[in-house]
Amino acid sequence: MANNRILALVLLAVGLILLFLAYQSSQSVGDQVAEAVTGRFTDHTIWYLILGAASAVAGGAMLLLGRTTRS
Repeated sequence: MANNRILALVLLAVGLILLFLAYQSSQSVGDQVAEAVTGRFTDHTIWYLILGAASAVAGGAMLLLGRTTRS
């Protein structure tokens, strides 16, 4: 397995974990209250969403579009 493919799988896994953490964070009582008062999620939840989505997209793109070199 090429190093790029391993990196892509790690990025995809980390992205999915961060998206799961963002979902869990958005369902917490503190985040629900903050959203009800301000109309938006807390900064931590937003960062989890942004970094999780970027990592998952980058990992998926690397898996789908990446080229493997044969020695």
